[in-house]
Amino acid sequence: MSLLAARAQRPIWKERPAPAYQTVKALVLGGFALAIVVPIMVVVSTSLASDQDIIDAGGYVLWPSHPTLKAYQTLFSGGLMGRAIMVSVFVTVVGTAIALATTIALAYATSRPVLFGRPVLLMVLFTLLFAPGIIPMFLVVKQLGLIDSLWSLILPGALGAFNFVVLRTFFMNVPQELLESARIDGASDFTILRRIVMPLSKAVIAVVGLFYAVGFWNAFFNALLYLNDTAKWPVQVILRTYVLQGKSLSADQLGVEPLPQPQSLQMAVVVVALVPIAMVYP
Repeated sequence: MSLLAARAQRPIWKERPAPAYQTVKALVLGGFALAIVVPIMVVVSTSLASDQDIIDAGGYVLWPSHPTLKAYQTLFSGGLMGRAIMVSVFVTVVGTAIALATTIALAYATSRPVLFGRPVLLMVLFTLLFAPGIIPMFLVVKQLGLIDSLWSLILPGALGAFNFVVLRTFFMNVPQELLESARIDGASDFTILRRIVMPLSKAVIAVVGLFYAVGFWNAFFNALLYLNDTAKWPVQVILRTYVLQGKSLSADQLGVEPLPQPQSLQMAVVVVALVPIAMVYP
């Protein structure tokens, strides 16, 4: 068989891409990669730059000539950032665990045949999809005595409508034969959920857990509403206050004097807020 005939019988997706197409694709992907990597490099480099590097660059640094950890040492010396990280870790870990437990239980319950069927399901969905306003939510949190408590950062976000729908849809696709055989053997609903449904749903549970963890870590608005004590601020509130609003960290807050350049401190806060949750993805 000739080479031309062999190419004619080969599917189009098995053909070798043209060099021009590969070049254009590499340039496009390289451009997107640079658009993502360069800002991150600027943030990390500025946080590691010395005062003289920042002065010479007139602000932000792409590559520090005299790298130093002075900004990070200053940031953690006064206890402000250390406390904020502990608060964020507590809220993220505990909040994700509670949210996953609540979402899995509700998703499994509504994926099974329930009393009155569809009306009950529609009532649950409508309750979740239409979120209350800021004032009603604040009044509920206040009446529950959660003002200035870390639980005010966890309980209002303990159930997400989108995550509930995703889990329920996945649970409904679990083979009914497995559940029926387990019930014939005398397994309860809790046993079926724990030993059959959840092991088969590890992937979707991991994804939903990641959604919840990222949401709890990045949340700052509830802290602004419900927390009066600055010692209970999570990392994102410090990031918003001292980076987005342009306020400066004082020597009294950090317990160190003299302070590094404000750009170095601000970028160090950004790195501290970014790295922990970025390490969760892999």
